[in-house]
Amino acid sequence: MTDAVTFIGLGTMGQPMVRNLARAVPVAVHDADPAAIDAAARNEGVTALPSLLDGAAADVVILMLPNSAVVEQVLGDPGDPTGFAGRLRPGTLVVDMGSSAPRATQEWAGRLGERGVVMVDAPVSGGPRKAATAELTIMAGGAAEDYERALPLLRAMGTSVTRVGPAGSAHALKALNNLLSAIGLVGALEVLTTGAKFGLDPRVMLDVINRSTGRNQSTEVKIGPEVLDGRFQVGFSLPLTVKDITTALDLSASLGLAPEVSQACVRFCRAALADLGEGNPDQSEIARYLAKVTGVELTG
Repeated sequence: MTDAVTFIGLGTMGQPMVRNLARAVPVAVHDADPAAIDAAARNEGVTALPSLLDGAAADVVILMLPNSAVVEQVLGDPGDPTGFAGRLRPGTLVVDMGSSAPRATQEWAGRLGERGVVMVDAPVSGGPRKAATAELTIMAGGAAEDYERALPLLRAMGTSVTRVGPAGSAHALKALNNLLSAIGLVGALEVLTTGAKFGLDPRVMLDVINRSTGRNQSTEVKIGPEVLDGRFQVGFSLPLTVKDITTALDLSASLGLAPEVSQACVRFCRAALADLGEGNPDQSEIARYLAKVTGVELTG
């Protein structure tokens, strides 16, 4: 891997991803937060960009940004030669690893393609813990040849990398995966709440469920340490959860579908976020909201 690589977006996920990527190829980084840039640049193989626009000279640009709106803010108008996208050379590969909206990604792939710039969407699953160990699951969308070009870089950050279709398809799958994950979490918490009100011990319930057909990733990984033990540190925020599952529901609506379970999950998560107030509550803190509305406390 000899391409010059720019990595933009050094949040909770971006920091460990850059650290692992830099073990395979030198990386120049940028973020809106100067402290995040300084933290990343302490890693071997990572250098700070003097400015965002300097990153447009790279052969590969990797974006790890919160949503499509921020992607648009960073890239700017591809027709503007003074903006980031307008400075990208033909043949540059843009890899969007954040959780962007699939329709917006399709539009960006087309707009960049008019300038000879290619795009791969490669969102991740696994959270900060898997990001730290380079064990992320990465789904990728784009032309086969562009995916193959991005593959060595993606493999430096994840152990499972799969091309799922054309540009935008991976962002669709990521949103749908996160919706299913949220459904599993909310459903499991409701089941444990019902059992606890009946008189069952939530820890005993969880142990049995995890050896039975009702188990899911939330029962196996999240609920025990983060809810029952009261840590509430899954590492993925509730605002981002709501953003992703809303993206998935919007995709369903655009296809003429109205999935009732999905709609109920999104309503519940939105209500939890509204109740928890401002700030950046952890995804697992929806258990606090459920306890408030039911009077059944699972923590402790």
